Amino acid sequence: MLLLTIKDADERSFYEIESTNEHWSLSELKRQKASALYERLAISRDKTGVRRLAEKGLVIAKPEDVLKEPYVLEFLGLDEKAGYSESDLESAIISQLERFLLELGKGFLFESRQRRFTFDEDHYFVDLVFYNRLLRCYVIIDLKLDKLTHQDLGQMQMYVNHYDRHVKLPDENATIGLLLCKDRKDAVVKLTLPKDANIHAREYQLYLPSKELLKAKLIEWAREEETKA
Repeated sequence: MLLLTIKDADERSFYEIESTNEHWSLSELKRQKASALYERLAISRDKTGVRRLAEKGLVIAKPEDVLKEPYVLEFLGLDEKAGYSESDLESAIISQLERFLLELGKGFLFESRQRRFTFDEDHYFVDLVFYNRLLRCYVIIDLKLDKLTHQDLGQMQMYVNHYDRHVKLPDENATIGLLLCKDRKDAVVKLTLPKDANIHAREYQLYLPSKELLKAKLIEWAREEETKA
């Protein structure tokens, strides 16, 4: 009955496939629909990728397939207006790890928090370390409360280099670096990182998104794609 309330045929098809493949309960389907999962995935894809969502659901074949825009963390119970630290955010994620894994998407396994490694007697700490069994690679996450800076991107590049050179096995794929931040600066990301960098910056929010706003963004994106074509 819930699926029948979705008017857009492509969106309804996506949720039908995903709820079947992932064995979602009714409550999980309601949460994914309320969090506008379809729109968040569609915005980060090209037209072919959007069509594939409707025809096959979410297929994980490359790093970009696991990304969303934005990530919705309303289940953490943190007040958007209240002051909280990166440590508070990390602790809240660990306390709601099962739900955070569902928000990350398919194939994610949690490995550790505050993973330490040392260069020249200096210690560095990666906030969260995951492994994606479908992509066969590590996914390391750094949490940022303020706007993203080029120093944050450079630090993540160092973390990714460490995992690629000293942690991953020869038959595993390149490590993915994900910066979750409140305010992503696209210009900084584009100027700092090369096009083929396996590092991605995505915003998170502590409340359910407006489906109307995301749909408007998706329509705007579709028009821009048509103009390019």
